[in-house]
Amino acid sequence: MGAANVFEEHRSLLFTIAYEITGTVTDAEDVVQDSYLRWSGVDADAVGNPRAYLAKTVTRQALNSLRTAQRRREDYIGPWLPEPVVTVPDVAEDAVLSDSLSIAMLVVLETLSPDERAVFVLREVFDFSYAEIAEATDKSPAAVRQIASRAKAHVHARQPRFEVDAQRQKAVTDRFISATLGGDVQALMDVLAPGAVLFSDGGGKVTAARKPVIGADNITRFLVGISKTPVPNMRIALSAVNAMPAIIIYSGDVVDLVVIVESNNEHVTGLYLVRNPDKLGEATRARQLSRMLPRA
Repeated sequence: MGAANVFEEHRSLLFTIAYEITGTVTDAEDVVQDSYLRWSGVDADAVGNPRAYLAKTVTRQALNSLRTAQRRREDYIGPWLPEPVVTVPDVAEDAVLSDSLSIAMLVVLETLSPDERAVFVLREVFDFSYAEIAEATDKSPAAVRQIASRAKAHVHARQPRFEVDAQRQKAVTDRFISATLGGDVQALMDVLAPGAVLFSDGGGKVTAARKPVIGADNITRFLVGISKTPVPNMRIALSAVNAMPAIIIYSGDVVDLVVIVESNNEHVTGLYLVRNPDKLGEATRARQLSRMLPRA
């Protein structure tokens, strides 16, 4: 198998690693492309484990990208949310992958240092060995173990786990979408959890809430308020974004807003509104994301 074919076989995996580390589609694409250029100069036949080698290359480039991006995000106006990615149905069949791609998880990963984030992603999501991660991050296996333990504790403390029933979760999401699109204020109040939180990312370029909106009452008022601002030539589509139910609102052929819905078995617990136009250019392109290599 030629070098180009080997890389293409790994492309979905590599894009997923890069996206989970950087949190943006654009940066992940740049990382994958740069990694391909580096791979093209390597004797592929001499590489015993292409998956580990390519993951190492992508991780190093993604870490460089993330460190640069974090300096920019310090001056970001309002909440920073990951760049949304449309996911295909089979992503939901992989519980580990779908959980790691959720906006809520990616927001938690933003609170880690770049090294902690890379180690957590490679270990907890992609199941790389400590030795492989050590080589990818230029650290000792012992240091990687410590970082992995610290990052895992940090994530678990901020991302509580609970059992969800897929059918009940879908019913909650359907109720929210119906209430929102139908303008039913009482139904919207009923479906929102009392402590629900709404994050709105406009990046200072379009109108958005500068702080999280907390509580069912406040969220309802916020949603009712923005519904009064007309969107020219508006049309609405339902989608799966980051393996979560989502509403995509268009102005003509241009995406104006992506609303990602997080819910438990009873209520909507989180809403993530991405409106920064810099993050919406790829919001309708479905991606094949994977933790594994494709089956032969």
